[in-house]
Amino acid sequence: MRRLWNTITYVLWILVEIIKGSLEVARGVYSPGTRSSPAIVEYPLRATTDVEIVAMASSITITPGTLVVGIAHGTLEEDCSLFVHVLFAESRDQVIADLREMEERLLRATRGHSGADAGLQPRGGRDDGELFADGLAARKVHEHGRDAQPGHPTTSEEER
Repeated sequence: MRRLWNTITYVLWILVEIIKGSLEVARGVYSPGTRSSPAIVEYPLRATTDVEIVAMASSITITPGTLVVGIAHGTLEEDCSLFVHVLFAESRDQVIADLREMEERLLRATRGHSGADAGLQPRGGRDDGELFADGLAARKVHEHGRDAQPGHPTTSEEER
């Protein structure tokens, strides 16, 4: 029940953020002079599942004045990161703080009240002891060995 409540509050919060972002973009477009101070920041994610990462990227992109321009694929040593373009950045620290608040609210909706502190299994593939964050790449390495190049077909024993 608590997770449902967190999800409802997240949806309401994101709707308010969309309205605030729309007003800020409209004010920037229609006011004389340039008010924008664009920035691209790297935001290291605490989200670990594909659903959480996609939901976070979608939440950022749906908010006017912000856009996810890239995603750095995570490994065992590094978490995933989003590269976010912000049209009206007060400072990089403020952008990171705003993104952290968004992610915390999202993680409370997906994980429950403890949010980012909730223990989750890492994304697929990490259980295999491989250095890949996605299960498909880990399975390819497991099946074809470490010399397999991602995206390149490998020859099986029958084809040799």
